[in-house]
Amino acid sequence: MASNKLPVNDITNSIKSLPHMALSGSKYIFLVLYVDDILLASSDTCLLQEIKRFFMNNFEMKDLKEASFVLGIQIPRDHSQGILRLSQENYISKVLDRFSIKDSKPGDTPIVKGDKFSLKQCLNNDFERNEMQNISYVLTMRSLMYTQVCTRPNIAFVVGVLDRYLSDPVMQHWKAVKLVMCYLKRTKGYMLTYRKSKGLETIGYSDFDFVGCQDSKRSTSGYIYILTGGAISLNFVKQTLIAPSTMTTKFVACFEASNHGL
Repeated sequence: MASNKLPVNDITNSIKSLPHMALSGSKYIFLVLYVDDILLASSDTCLLQEIKRFFMNNFEMKDLKEASFVLGIQIPRDHSQGILRLSQENYISKVLDRFSIKDSKPGDTPIVKGDKFSLKQCLNNDFERNEMQNISYVLTMRSLMYTQVCTRPNIAFVVGVLDRYLSDPVMQHWKAVKLVMCYLKRTKGYMLTYRKSKGLETIGYSDFDFVGCQDSKRSTSGYIYILTGGAISLNFVKQTLIAPSTMTTKFVACFEASNHGL
């Protein structure tokens, strides 16, 4: 009869958040679950095999061995160099084709310096509303959000700004979205790269856009954390207060970044 629980004598569950993590002495294993897809990553091969046997004995499932493609993300590896990469080149190509951007000219940057967006630009007449009816603004933004979250942190700021106008976008917002798509067309081969390292050092960066939101007059804070050469966590969000100075904005941005790091 198959066991219906993990071998707790060997493994102590400390599941507090996603991804799930289990410990066995100095050994550890991470489990990432999305619907019926499971990814496992462990510091110990024997522990990994033990967990896999547990799942195989208790559930009907297949072991697809080393992951190479998950939810639109390619995972190329170079074992000899100790390099793992995350790429969405194929996914981006499909998105460009889906929203008829594939024949557009590749872009140099995801946003034009000095561009400002606000709710005042939103639709205020029937002509503008009819103009936007056949444009898939929300669906395109969803694709950009997924790309940004998975492999392209360098578009996080502009995606966050354009996300504010999902309910009532205008042509100026759509042109900005297409600019991001054209930038992705030129850089779709870019990948997050992680290199094997003897020591693990997490490096964090923080920045802000002083009074960047034209509607609320609030600033936008952003931070990103790097481990073994690749991004592992990032966030861009409007600050909750209206800062009276750049110094105040800077302190808030640094606090949010430090708080996340801790």
